[in-house]
Amino acid sequence: MRPLEGMRVVALEHAVAAPLCSRHLADLGADVIKVERPGMGDFARGYDDYVNGICSHFIWLNRGKRSVTLDVKQASARDALTKLIAGADVLLQNLAPGAAARLGLSYDALKPVNPKLIVCDISGYGESGPMVQKKAYDLLIQAESGLISVTGSEDEPSRVGISIADISTGMYALTGIMGALVRRGRTGEGANIKIAMLDALGEWMTYPMLRHAYAGTPPPRMPTRHPAIVPYGAHKTKDGSIIFGMQNEREWVGFCANVLRQPDLAIDPRFATNTLRQTNFEAITAIIEDLFTTMTSAEVAALLDKHGIANGRLNDPLATWNHEQFAARDKWREIQTENGPARAMLPPFEFTDYEAPMGNVPAVGQHTGEILGELGYTPSQIAAMRAEGAL
Repeated sequence: MRPLEGMRVVALEHAVAAPLCSRHLADLGADVIKVERPGMGDFARGYDDYVNGICSHFIWLNRGKRSVTLDVKQASARDALTKLIAGADVLLQNLAPGAAARLGLSYDALKPVNPKLIVCDISGYGESGPMVQKKAYDLLIQAESGLISVTGSEDEPSRVGISIADISTGMYALTGIMGALVRRGRTGEGANIKIAMLDALGEWMTYPMLRHAYAGTPPPRMPTRHPAIVPYGAHKTKDGSIIFGMQNEREWVGFCANVLRQPDLAIDPRFATNTLRQTNFEAITAIIEDLFTTMTSAEVAALLDKHGIANGRLNDPLATWNHEQFAARDKWREIQTENGPARAMLPPFEFTDYEAPMGNVPAVGQHTGEILGELGYTPSQIAAMRAEGAL
């Protein structure tokens, strides 16, 4: 049995945060119905055309869903949406601030119609406070949360290279919905979950905030170094670099004895504690790279593996695409899009008795007739709605 088999999710969503959440709900077996604007659909469909003419973001975030187009400004389309939500388990939305409430889709308005409904509202800054109406995009939330201030080079801050504010928000939405479903199974009651993008990254920024607030110093920007642990980061080799690190003094002692072949370094007054190694970072880095630059990255990795020191390669996206570990664990599947097949990775959660369905990526409104038919609309009624531009 699929974990969420029989569950219906209605998603008024666009961009990344809500679509990531609902795609994982689809991965778990829910029937996810994506409500899109007639014509263009989710504006994320137009972000790029890298995958056979289709947006890479959209393929990543929307497999396994059914797409229905509804112009909710028209009465007939609003009626159809109301019927759809009346039979749903979850309503997920990340519309503009206040838009869902203006459409009559607030939890308070929907609860009398569907008392068991779980409504998850995603916003940028929450639903109160001075920034409630401010637009919120991933880059802006990275900036407002302070994430950019601790990311980048020593000379220049930088955004994180993926939509991390959206991703964190989507995952917290997923967590909240799953918790609400568990509680509903015990009480029979629905719930209203509020997720703010700023809160999601605020949670992830707790360590830097604590350090700055209590110690008076922000974490320094270190592109490939850990701000608190030494050695932990990229080090030069004969043919490039390797990233390695250690978590405790026991590993440090073993590293000095077995890798560097200089056991006395472990008790050297410059390096005997992590705090001292931070102070004398340049000196210990020079000692390490004196050895590593005589070896290839592969040779260094083999040496570190031999002695139980954690390490990794500095891969680019294509190297990750071709990663031997994914291939060995059979993590890739082929899904269909309107322009042909595309490769997709199984979700990170693995059940020993269940595999995610890995459904196809819907074209705009591909399932409109099918879904309206399930709601009891006749072909002539659907045709009339199309003629008036409601679909």
